[in-house]
Amino acid sequence: MSDLAVAEHPGADTGEWTFGPIVDADAHIDPPHDMWANYLPASQKAKAPVIEEGDECDWILFEGTRRPVRMISNQAGRAGKDFKMIGKLSEQRAVWDSHLRLADMDSDGINSAILFGGGPLGTFDNELYMASYEAYQNWVMDWCSTDKRRLVPIGYVPMRDIDETIGHIQRLAKMGFKAVNLPAFPQNPDGWSTSSGVSALKEGQVSALTGDPKGALQYYQPEFDRLWTVICDLDLVVTMHLGGRVPRFGDAQHFLPDMPMSKMAMAEPVGIFIFNAIFQRFPKLKLVQVESGVGWFAWYCEYITRTWEKQRFWTESPLTESPAYYMENNVYGSFIQDRVGIVSRNLPGAGNIMWSSDYPHSETTFPNSHSIIQRDFAGVPEADIRDIICNRARNLYGLD
Repeated sequence: MSDLAVAEHPGADTGEWTFGPIVDADAHIDPPHDMWANYLPASQKAKAPVIEEGDECDWILFEGTRRPVRMISNQAGRAGKDFKMIGKLSEQRAVWDSHLRLADMDSDGINSAILFGGGPLGTFDNELYMASYEAYQNWVMDWCSTDKRRLVPIGYVPMRDIDETIGHIQRLAKMGFKAVNLPAFPQNPDGWSTSSGVSALKEGQVSALTGDPKGALQYYQPEFDRLWTVICDLDLVVTMHLGGRVPRFGDAQHFLPDMPMSKMAMAEPVGIFIFNAIFQRFPKLKLVQVESGVGWFAWYCEYITRTWEKQRFWTESPLTESPAYYMENNVYGSFIQDRVGIVSRNLPGAGNIMWSSDYPHSETTFPNSHSIIQRDFAGVPEADIRDIICNRARNLYGLD
């Protein structure tokens, strides 16, 4: 039987779990909509989003726009025909209740969760935009205080100006964040154009995740070295949560074709960091491509290594080691269901992989995470399973 010929999903596991603790390397906590009015500074509270109840769905009123509540980020417990793209807040799982969240983790056998979040607001109001970063960071730290050992938040920072970003990172380090999330490309300081073509006003997090691949700021520029220095000195991890390309949510003709491209697009920032010698100059720097899947890691590593071997002279490549070296020492990735990535874990550049549930988003393995792990890790040595579902994330983020 082929390594990829695994059984269909067997349903919720009722047997004894033998692989020890699980660290979910990518879970989500989208704040309740009334959080903004509570956590924004007094001068900005009146600008916060407002919820309007409707018959078929609820609506978000913000800056003169009225858009329906989308359910794709909160589908925990829904699957198949029960999936809803647009709906009411009352239909969503109350994942913003930290006690319910911990109970769901218990029922799904998850010990700790690395949490990616719901900030900033999508606005062209600069004061509100910047205030929303701090509002989210303050809220999520308060929210995680229910159990700081199990709930581990990632800090989001703007990337429009290097010194501005450094200031945010220093603040987050003092608050106790272990990692900062950067957009796949720096944001355009003169506007909110993104690689997805979706305005930040329409989709709140898009600019914070994608940035602008054609903007004036680019990570390979030498001015960014002072940013990498600060990150390394503070012993922080850099994460990028998708963002190289964003699927056209709600567009049935494009959504499914877009989804795999959103994963593979995360290879471009990796190449920028490798080939512009950022990892070579900053060997402590760790970059995690989150929710990108990892099945492409082995192919990508081999391709860029062989290409570099042939093209490095005329391109005057500054690398002193092969690209595979930096993939193996500096680049990590998380996946949800990725048997190909698991099977190829021992190939060059493909070993720094971490399992995740994507709770409570539409791809989540909840509430059947154990049985899905058993299915996807069939035939894998127990020591390797432990590394992928627990040890690697625990060591990377310095968890207790």
